[in-house]
Amino acid sequence: MHFVTGRLAEVALRGAAAEAAERYGFAHSVQVTPITVAALITPKWLSRHLNVPSTTTQVVLPGYCESVLDDPISAEAPQISWRQRLAEIAHLDPANIVCGPKDCRDIDAWLGGKTREVDLSRYSIEIIAEINHAPRLSLDEIVALAGALRRDGADRIDVGCDAGRPCRVIGDYVAALVDAGHRVSIDTFDEQETRDAIRSGASLVLSVNSSNRRAAADWGCEVVAIPDTPEDLASLDTTIEFLDRHAVPLRLDPILEPIGSGFGDSVLRYAQTRDRYPDHAMMMGIGNLTELTDVDSAGVNMLLLGLCEEWQVGSVLTTQVINWARSSIRECDIARRLVHHSIATGTPPKRLSDQLVMLRDAKLRPYSEQAIDALAEGIRDNNYRILAQDGVIHLISGGLHLQGDEPFAIMGDLLQRPQAENVDASHAFYLGFELAKAKLAIQLGKQYEQDEALRWGHLTVEEQSHRLARRARKSGKRSRAEADEDR
Repeated sequence: MHFVTGRLAEVALRGAAAEAAERYGFAHSVQVTPITVAALITPKWLSRHLNVPSTTTQVVLPGYCESVLDDPISAEAPQISWRQRLAEIAHLDPANIVCGPKDCRDIDAWLGGKTREVDLSRYSIEIIAEINHAPRLSLDEIVALAGALRRDGADRIDVGCDAGRPCRVIGDYVAALVDAGHRVSIDTFDEQETRDAIRSGASLVLSVNSSNRRAAADWGCEVVAIPDTPEDLASLDTTIEFLDRHAVPLRLDPILEPIGSGFGDSVLRYAQTRDRYPDHAMMMGIGNLTELTDVDSAGVNMLLLGLCEEWQVGSVLTTQVINWARSSIRECDIARRLVHHSIATGTPPKRLSDQLVMLRDAKLRPYSEQAIDALAEGIRDNNYRILAQDGVIHLISGGLHLQGDEPFAIMGDLLQRPQAENVDASHAFYLGFELAKAKLAIQLGKQYEQDEALRWGHLTVEEQSHRLARRARKSGKRSRAEADEDR
């Protein structure tokens, strides 16, 4: 394998390639092209610089070439791609001109050591998203909110009513949701609200116990059976027997209790209920844990969905009122796919997706000390590179290598140096922004990559590349040799 890179990545690539070659048992060579940044290599530029040993069987280009590698070399020769042209130069089949990862530190994973493609399209758990105190909202507000919940993964919208304050127009709310294409459940013990909701299209009633099970026999609607009190499974048995006898479709919810109110025992009751009623559908209301626990909700949702998948609890009821659980619906949608794949294949839900790895990153990719030193020694221009690892932020430019753990101190030191003459207000803002990201990454154990968004799992918002944009704006002032090199 012949790896191609630029000057600044030479040390890092040589180390990563050597490690991968030893692990997977292949010979390799590294070509350092006459360009500083590997990300600026294009197939057209490389066609003038590629130098491949005769023993090469595969050429590995930087990952940034992927988007243009199969483009035609010109309008006059649309049938010839840059992949084919490079293959001619290397005397190889075009299939052996490939693009590696964008970051050379990912070579091991790219070669198959730590990644795998998995199908996460399947799931078996229904997500019921509750809109709390729905009658306090306008019809337009509830329809808009339901649309957002469905986009996040909700399969059914639960209309939560106000206990002790019956809403005599609840049917209008249900009808508006049904007209918008939603499947709807109603969460009330008020029998008039229930009947109005069912007439307007609600297809599930939360909940039924000894207080309203006789009325449920006439609703013609699926219901959720619960015990009269959480610890009283005997009352649940009685309600189940009554509903089964009257042919009322039902699902069972033994009620999940919050920590401090019998959480452990309530979890066991789900297992007991499943053992006693192996053929009945079940539901778990998980909001009692996510909303009533001072902890980010993603991990809690993942664990509860894992239990539901194992016990064949086919639906979960949740809400996202408290701020730390504001993305619970989306988290449940991701979790149900992960646990379904995990249990279907008999493997742990690891290395399947990083969408729920939000606070810290799954893996850090530090540079070696030698690579950092080589980078600092190799840079000749006045552009600033920022690295962050092992509790230290590095700010590197031509003839400059500042280190520390406080962005303000680093910027203060920089502004006293002769190199800072190129730091105008816009550039200072950019550096301050990036140094703050680097500091945050160090504090949380995240991978920092200059000019890229920190990874927050499914909450990640990609950023526009500002550093490369600055380089492009400045390219007209640079020497022709520098411009040719970048091209």
